[in-house]
Amino acid sequence: MVFIYGVSLFLSPVARAQDTGDLPDAPSQTSSDSQHENEPYQRVTSWRRLPKDFLHDQKAIWLFPVQLAKGRHWVPTLAITGLTAGLIVADPHAMPYFASHERNLDDVNDVFDSYITTAEVIAVPASLMVAGYIRHDDYQVDTAMLAGEAYADTAVVDLAIKAVTRRQRPSDVPPGAPFTGTFFSGGKSPFKGSSFPSGHAAGVFSVATVVASRYHHHAWVPWLAYGFATAISFSRVTTLSHFPSDVFLGAALGYTITRYQVLIPR
Repeated sequence: MVFIYGVSLFLSPVARAQDTGDLPDAPSQTSSDSQHENEPYQRVTSWRRLPKDFLHDQKAIWLFPVQLAKGRHWVPTLAITGLTAGLIVADPHAMPYFASHERNLDDVNDVFDSYITTAEVIAVPASLMVAGYIRHDDYQVDTAMLAGEAYADTAVVDLAIKAVTRRQRPSDVPPGAPFTGTFFSGGKSPFKGSSFPSGHAAGVFSVATVVASRYHHHAWVPWLAYGFATAISFSRVTTLSHFPSDVFLGAALGYTITRYQVLIPR
């Protein structure tokens, strides 16, 4: 929580420095449109536009196969698919190590409790928004709303995949049993008992990508944002809540949906 509050307080005066030209995160009035047309900081939003923008995002996300049919985006799609498949094959060999060392990480895992990490991820856009309104910083308020939009967009995709795959969580595998045959073996709920992909990884990487992209001219911000996201994502494996492949795909979804859909200027 200290990290979240500290970042929000720092980014507020930093964003205000745009007015004096100290921070190039937001283009100046004299900058050419073509020079910045693909920059993520160009994206603006409002409470009134959010529902329409969310539906626009969802339409583009679910029509992504049409883009593949046109021969676009095959390289990143195959890369993510291939890495996910490789990790799925490796999952049964990796999880016994984390299961046998879980007690050694009890103190660390307590810090990364599921409810605590969920609250921390949500607190990032919430604290940014509160600080933005207090300081009358429209850029920071927009950042908070875009983080919320990205989180919601990613959550819909994550839940849809969970409902189909219904993968058993590592913590639900009986002690001594192999970590195999976990797909389509989850609990009665298609969401609660499904491990694939990781909703925490998807959510935290979506929020981190918004913050890192919109304040990317400050080198420490992307490092801190993605470091925070990586720590939370990795904790999902050490707490036996997810397999490595769950976390990788969740992180990939959070990043790609946010960077190449939510942050596109419109």
